[in-house]
Parts: sequence; structure tokens; C-alpha cells
Amino acid sequence: MFALQHRGQESAGIVSARESEGGFQVHKGMGLVSQVFSMEELDQLAGTRAIGHVRYSTTGSSNVKNAQPFVVDTARGKLAVAHNGNLVNAAALRTELEARGSIFQTTVDSEIVLHLLAQPRGAGGGLAALRRLEGAFSIVLMGEREIIGFRDPQGFRPLCLGRLDGAYVLASESCAFDLIHAEFLRDIEPGEVVIIDENGIRSEWPFKAGKHAFCMFEYVYFARPDSTVGGINVSKVRVEMGRELARQCPVEADLVVPVPDSGIFAAIGFAEELNIPFFPAFVRNHYIGRTFIQPTQLIRDFNVRVKLNLIREAVEGKRVVVIDDSIVRGTTARTRVINLRENGAKEVHMRISCPPHKHACYYGIDFPDPEKLLANQCTHEEICKYLGADSLGYLSVEGMVRATGRPHKEFCMACFNGEYPVPFDASFDKLIMEKRRNNAHLLDPESPRLL
Repeated sequence: MFALQHRGQESAGIVSARESEGGFQVHKGMGLVSQVFSMEELDQLAGTRAIGHVRYSTTGSSNVKNAQPFVVDTARGKLAVAHNGNLVNAAALRTELEARGSIFQTTVDSEIVLHLLAQPRGAGGGLAALRRLEGAFSIVLMGEREIIGFRDPQGFRPLCLGRLDGAYVLASESCAFDLIHAEFLRDIEPGEVVIIDENGIRSEWPFKAGKHAFCMFEYVYFARPDSTVGGINVSKVRVEMGRELARQCPVEADLVVPVPDSGIFAAIGFAEELNIPFFPAFVRNHYIGRTFIQPTQLIRDFNVRVKLNLIREAVEGKRVVVIDDSIVRGTTARTRVINLRENGAKEVHMRISCPPHKHACYYGIDFPDPEKLLANQCTHEEICKYLGADSLGYLSVEGMVRATGRPHKEFCMACFNGEYPVPFDASFDKLIMEKRRNNAHLLDPESPRLL
């Protein structure tokens, strides 16, 4: 969970099971893993198996009630679930389950999975119930005798399998295995269900096969650079994205400066391709979390100010190229340009290692409704002017895909091109947008055309 902290910083939780006592032990709370768990609490979680979760909210409010994993008692025993993604048919399923008598304890779509599995087999319960799920879901379940991991047929979110001292482990990213010295075996395939019990491990394929649609933003930003995703090291992809960006948007400059941490590897590729000196002039405060995944704009704005500091001597009088992984709301990028100007940069050129974000995400990344996306509301020239940059360049969709070495058809790029692989109903769209608009008053008042 420490290794996966970058995937969520709002809450953390662990559920463990003791064979001798037949019960589940649960501890979860708001905050980072280091804040939620003490050694005393970890001692109480000893057992033969466990699942854990770190959360950043895309549906459901940010409070301890919605912290995962969730645990329920069913007619077939206890069940616990940890989920990464978004169920796009959550509203319809919840309405149906409530009509049958289900009582929900949270506002999170992940709880729906437990209610579906708890249904009597004749009413569509058991693993067959998983076919009812639509959208993005990489899920780990724990029962009284097994742990089950599965991915949706499109494979939006990552999930991988490892081995440690004869036991099997599941995690969102392979970097979690490195920390505990586990052996990375493989990715769980899209649509695959892996069942781990006293008899070993086996796979089932209950889902109807679908077109693969792995989230491109995992490579751009979300995954850790030391992870292997889809058989490719993430840092290698980001370096190649930087090279592609340099070929498409070259610029004469004295210095290439990355925005840490996710812009570092693209900046290395950019600098190498154009033979421009690379220097990490922005110094990050590592006690501040990831700005993008903070729950409100107010917290994001504050973190932008304290997250990075600039080495003036490195940029003063220089033509600087700033490499960042993305521009979503524009808050961070604009602050960086202002900071460089204040510290004497002669020119500031912004280069982004992915295409403009123009569309909302419904599959588990917190891209807000289009009204809050800078590239949706403004032209290229308007964005450049708002940022205060001398020039602005984005990596093309084609260049981004080339950097992965994988076929275009394997990815979801809906946030860039508006092509959604899995349809979502109007009620789900409304649920997502209402949550986003709850924070509308926290937008940067200087953002052009966003209010």
C-alpha cells in the first residue's frame, strides 16, 4: 500500500482474515497509509490473507464511510471488496438492488459488487453476477476461503499477479511487488477472473469478450515509472513520449526543465532528442501529495503553491522549456510559468507529453466535466496566453501511441478524443457531474471562460 500511495491519498484500509477464528478484522481511516496504520493496529490485522486499498474519489463523497475495503455478511459467509475504477451502470444497478431489499451503507459504486454477489444463485448471484457490471473495474474480493481478482473485459485499469514465499499476491501495479520482494508473474488479462484458494490458483472467463481499452493516462501520469504495465516499463514509455514531443514540437532553448515527478522522464527524452541541457530546476516538497488527485480545487491551489520551489540561478536569463505530463485545469501550469518569469527566465516554452484534455472521464480518473477542462473551453492560442508562455506544444495522439509500441486499438483515449469505449447511462453522467459541480465555486477565478 505504501508503494501504491500515489494512486490515492484520501483514505486507506485493510481487511484481514484469521482461519482459526473465522472472522474478518478491519481497520480503515482518512489520510495516508502512514497516518491510518500504527504498528499496534497492524498487529491486530494478522492473519492468513488480507486485502488493502488506497482511495481517491471519483464517485461518492470523500469521507471515512466510503473508505475501502468494504465488508458484508451474506448467507454464504463474509465478503470484502476493494475496487479501482467506475461502474457506468451503477445507478441502474443500485435502483434495482434497492427494489429487491438491499440496504446500502455508502454512496460508492464499489458496494454494488458486494450486493450482486450476495444475491442467491438462482437470482443471479455468484460469479455470474459479475456479468452485470459495466465500465471500468479492477477488483479484489476476499471470501472466507479464497481471494478473487478480476478485470473488466476492456481492461481499463491495471491489475497484476505476483508470488511471495509460495503465496500469490495481487496489486494494481508491479512496483508494489518490488517493495515486498515478491516475484512479478504477469498482468491479469482483461475479462479474466483469478481465484486463489487452498488448492492453488485458477482462472475463469465469465465476461463476454470486449475490445481492449487500457487507459492511456496510466502511461502518461498515473502509474509509477518503476512499474511494468502491459509488458512495458512505464518510464521507458515516458522517455519515448518526450522524444516524440521533441520531434513534433521542437524549440530553440538553453535548458529543459521538468515538472516533477511525472514530467521527469518525458523531459529526459525531449532533452536528449534535441541535445539541450537537462536540469531539474523545480525542487519538489515531497511531503505534499499529488496535486491532481486532491479532492477539491481549494486544496489543489494551495498544494500548487507549496509543492515546488525554483532554483533561480539555474533559470535566470535562460530560454527555458518546461516539460509537464498534462494540462487539465491549468492551475499548476500557469503557476509554473509565473514562477519562472519571477525568477528571471528570458523565455518560457511549455511542452506537454500528451494531447489536450477535452473530455470528461467516466472510467476512474478524476477529469471533471468539460466546463472545467481548459482545452475544452479555450483554443490553443488562448491557453498559451492564459499560461503566459512564449509557446505551447502538445504531443499528438499518434505520437503518444507510438511511444508505447502498442496498437492504437488497445487504448481508451476518450479524454483526448471523446470516443468512449463503453456507453454510460444519463443517470451515471448526472451523478458524476453533480459531484464535480459541488466544487465549482472553488475554481481559479482567473481561469478564462471556466466560470
